[in-house]
Amino acid sequence: MVAITSSLLLTLSTFIVSLSSLYIPSRSSSIDTFVYGGCTQEKYAPNSPYESNINSLLTSLVNSATYSSYNNYTVMGSSPQDVIYGLYQCRGDLSMPDCATCVARAVSQVGSFCPYNSGGALQLQGCYIKYDNTTFLGVEDKTVVLKKCGPSVGYDSDGMSRRDSVLAALVGSSGPYRVGGSGNVQGLAQCVGDLSFTQCQDCVTEAIGRVKSECGGAVYGDMFLAKCYARYSTGGAQFYSKMHHDKSSNEGEKTFAIIIGLLAGVALLIIFLTFVRKVFGENGK
Repeated sequence: MVAITSSLLLTLSTFIVSLSSLYIPSRSSSIDTFVYGGCTQEKYAPNSPYESNINSLLTSLVNSATYSSYNNYTVMGSSPQDVIYGLYQCRGDLSMPDCATCVARAVSQVGSFCPYNSGGALQLQGCYIKYDNTTFLGVEDKTVVLKKCGPSVGYDSDGMSRRDSVLAALVGSSGPYRVGGSGNVQGLAQCVGDLSFTQCQDCVTEAIGRVKSECGGAVYGDMFLAKCYARYSTGGAQFYSKMHHDKSSNEGEKTFAIIIGLLAGVALLIIFLTFVRKVFGENGK
């Protein structure tokens, strides 16, 4: 009975992830738009213990995103090769329904993006997920993973001055999520939640220094490092809140309700299976 229960729970975990991807509406709003992704070269065997651990980890990420904007997990294995580390993080302004929607979308995509790769990372506009069998939790990493600069439309001294002031204010702010603006200039920076304050400050300073120097007079710039990012726009576009207010929030709430319903159903089934196992155990004595 124990073996049947464990197998069924693993199937249900995969089922939750699959249903989450089916019910999340496709839309062009910002939170689930693809930004970048990457996979490790190392592969794992299908139907291996490591694959089971990945399923368990990804299910934990989806579950946790219904009530927290950041979390990390370590799934232990019978051998060091089967241990897996993972985390997710939502953009700091997202509501919990939007966070849950974004993480579920990222989880539903990463399997096809990194099939049988031991590690993978996926950045959407509203959230980020990463997993690997080598620990990266609490480790600062300022590797550039994506740089994107908009077109230059001639040097605008006033616009560049406001941009530099906004970015300087982000450096001077505290906390993992930082946002600011001046006129039509918007700026945003965020660290992954496993970094300390000092590590976050160091990473944000690096990202902002790079986006300023490498994007020059561009109307917008994105600089994604492995553990933080900095973005700016001089065209009035916002990276946060108002970009996804009405339709996105409503759809996110629907997905949130579906995920909560699935989790409640699984919890009831676990209780039932535990009860049945206890009854059969007593009868067998």
